[in-house]
Amino acid sequence: MKPINKITSIMTPLDRKNVDTDQIISKEFLKRIERTGFGKYLFYHWRFHQDGTPREDFVLNEPRYKGSEILVAQENFGCGSSREHAPWAIQDYGFNVVIAPSYADIFYNNCVKNGILPIRLTDQEVDELIQKGQKESFQLEVNLEEQTVTAQDGSRYEFTIDPYWKEMLLKGWDEIALTFQYDDYIAAYEQKQQQT
Repeated sequence: MKPINKITSIMTPLDRKNVDTDQIISKEFLKRIERTGFGKYLFYHWRFHQDGTPREDFVLNEPRYKGSEILVAQENFGCGSSREHAPWAIQDYGFNVVIAPSYADIFYNNCVKNGILPIRLTDQEVDELIQKGQKESFQLEVNLEEQTVTAQDGSRYEFTIDPYWKEMLLKGWDEIALTFQYDDYIAAYEQKQQQT
């Protein structure tokens, strides 16, 4: 995984609650076995009409949010089924950070395991950010080391994260990479087993 520390980007305000994983990536697009290629299907039924033309009123189709790496949404983001394709689609689209007041537990863990930083801010803080982001292109700086989100108007928000997840994201480790950190211990153990 790619390490995450500082990310500076225009935010994309998705002012919706209870966004479930079927809305993030609908079931008919789960036929791939690779982790890539899902970004074009992110929020597909909200982004496109049935004939495949973009819906002009959906936030991801607004030109001012193109290239955004930070998605800001409302409470209970990622609820529904446990499909890991949801964070794959978010990351493949280009988002590296999701900010919301709350998440479904499985979705939250899947984000971290796939190199996405999920940040919990209060309802009020998220409402402030969404309102600002809807009025104008609004830039945020996320600093994982300091556990802060700083807005272009100087507003600063602090967030908490489990130290284990923080280290994994800062170092760009998944669980396999973490296991490799103990390579010497594993080799020594196996050598000892062969001698007995």
